[in-house]
Formats: sequence, structure tokens, C-alpha cells
Amino acid sequence: HVPNSNVISCLMDIQANPENSKGEKVAPVVWECNCLEEVCGSCTMVINRKVRQSCSALVDQLEKPITLEPMSKFPVIRDLAVDRSRMFGALKKVQAWVTADGYHDLGPGIREPQNHQEIAYKLSECMTCGCCVEACPQYSLNNNFLGAAAISQSRLFNMHPTAKNIADERLDTLMQEGGIADCGNAQNCVEACPKSIPLTESIAEIGRQVSGKLWSNIFQA
Repeated sequence: HVPNSNVISCLMDIQANPENSKGEKVAPVVWECNCLEEVCGSCTMVINRKVRQSCSALVDQLEKPITLEPMSKFPVIRDLAVDRSRMFGALKKVQAWVTADGYHDLGPGIREPQNHQEIAYKLSECMTCGCCVEACPQYSLNNNFLGAAAISQSRLFNMHPTAKNIADERLDTLMQEGGIADCGNAQNCVEACPKSIPLTESIAEIGRQVSGKLWSNIFQA
């Protein structure tokens, strides 16, 4: 490899001339990548037993020999490519979007406090890469835990001036099996997140909101 190469560039070189250790032609290795700037989240893989983005993994800084593995918490499509559909399904379950009530002019938006803007901006950096759930001991192929990313996005949209209109629906979802109660507070997620999103703070905040909603449900019953 040339100096300052990342894992992706090395995979591209291998793909251009795929051979095994015996010099025999083989099928090129399959992986995912897109932005190459640690923004899209598609190139996540386990590098030397640590989940991370391969576009920002510089070969010169990695221990040799370098071991590449697909994430273990998702079905493998082929080689290093995995199916992260479950993460996007979790976002659908918690309705991680801003609801629209029509196309008429609503006038200027609500002015948000500076501290809200700063929190929301950091939470919005999530790229659904899968690092947090790969590192999570509670998340596996055999359960339906939503994971830290979906919980954190619930916090983001519950604090949004418009999206918070369906905050109760999100909290009802997070009360169910696979929701906030399934988090074991291992805190691996926040350590693995390549964007340094405060995932444990989001989990704590959503836990507080869920507790409040639960008591509200009890007294309204």
C-alpha cells in the first residue's frame, strides 16, 4: 500500500486484481462504501476486533496483520457487506421523522434555545452505521432490542418543535418489548460511536420520559 492509505483504498486495490495467497484468481471481495468521509456510515466493519468506519482506518496506524470481519449483529450478505435493514426498521418503529400536517404556509418556525440547538445538532449526526449496536451486548440477531441509535433518535425528535407532537406514540413504542427496558447500561455504545454522540445521555433522558409516560398512563387508566 501507499502511505496514508485507508482500508477502503486497499480493498479497492485488491478488487482490481483479486488473487489468493497462491496467486490464483478469485472473486473480488464485497464491501460497502460511499462518502469516504465518515459521514454515510455504510463502510462499517470490524477491524482488528474493533468495530469502526473503514474509510477513516489508516493502514499505517493499524496493528499488523490487519483482520477484517463483517459486523456480527446483522445478516451477512457476502464477505464484508451486511444487511442493516433492522436499524432502519427500528427508526420506523419509533417514527423518527417530522410529521407534516399539510402544505399550507405555517409561518416562521419556533425559535429554539441555543442549548437545544447544540444538543439536536449532535444527535442529528447519527449515520445509522451500526457501531453502537455491534458493540452492545444486549443487541443480537435473536432479539428485537431497538438499540441505542433508535433510542437517541427518539430523543432528537421528541425535542423537535413539530415532531414532538407524536412524542407519546414514540414513548409507547419504547415501553414495549425491545424498548428502553432492554438496555443493560453497558455503555459500550457511546465508546464505539464514531461521531461521539452522547448515547448514554439519550438513553437516560428517554428512560425519564418513558417513566413519566408510564405513570401518566396509570393515573389515566
